[in-house]
Amino acid sequence: MFILADDAGIGDFSPYGCKYGSTPNIDRLAAEGMKFTRAYSGSAVCAPSRCVLMTGRHTGHARIRGNHGRTGVSRVPLEPGDVTVAEVLRSAGYATGIVGKWGLGGPGSTGEPNRMGFDHFYGYLCQRIAHNHYPSYLWRNREKLPLKNTYVYPHEKLPAGLDPNDVKSYAKYIGTEFSADLMADEALGFIEANKAQPFFLYLAFTIPHMALQVPEDSLAEYLGTFPETPYLGQKDYLPHRAPRAAYAAMITRMDRHIGRVRQRVKDLGLDNDTVI
Repeated sequence: MFILADDAGIGDFSPYGCKYGSTPNIDRLAAEGMKFTRAYSGSAVCAPSRCVLMTGRHTGHARIRGNHGRTGVSRVPLEPGDVTVAEVLRSAGYATGIVGKWGLGGPGSTGEPNRMGFDHFYGYLCQRIAHNHYPSYLWRNREKLPLKNTYVYPHEKLPAGLDPNDVKSYAKYIGTEFSADLMADEALGFIEANKAQPFFLYLAFTIPHMALQVPEDSLAEYLGTFPETPYLGQKDYLPHRAPRAAYAAMITRMDRHIGRVRQRVKDLGLDNDTVI
């Protein structure tokens, strides 16, 4: 299993010196395994870094070298000649799955994950849609799945006239189904379904990438912990009344899901045969 935390930095986790959040499950992975102190993302932005990760080619040779599109295509997709790690592992007998954000080819393109070596896909195809953690839909393979969330433009500013210190001013930015929770559930299902054979799971959480959104029960763990200035959306992405608490809470919620995944592997008796 390869777990990706979207836009997180080395300073966001306590094994590397972070002091502000709780990540006991990630801490345990570091304590029982290895820390990589000289490892780098393949690029500074989303699509090319994922392309490097999936294909093993640096941005001088990779298909996707920036977060840009081309005529008739919302984003540059991978193409049939691009060999991914999923294709290599599938040819070696592994079941392959991605849960989370893909960003390497939209619906109907040559870069769909099901055309790039993945038997199973669940999550976001487009990184723009992933700027909202309460999306109105996600994808399972080639099926578009409606969610119980009302669409909100992911770069909206707090409307004039609303009190930035009033929790009610931000109510529209909290939906019913939080994508990271759905991803964790799907990951558990993939592990259960493939427990009897070798599998590769690419768990590409969208946390802690902006927008700052997290269920209120997680936010409550950090409210009052940091000095806060409400973020009104003035530099893009959705507003939030307590941005520092929200960021910490997003990482802690992801950590909790990582703990669930690891516990499922252990419960199935696969922990001695699984690299995370």
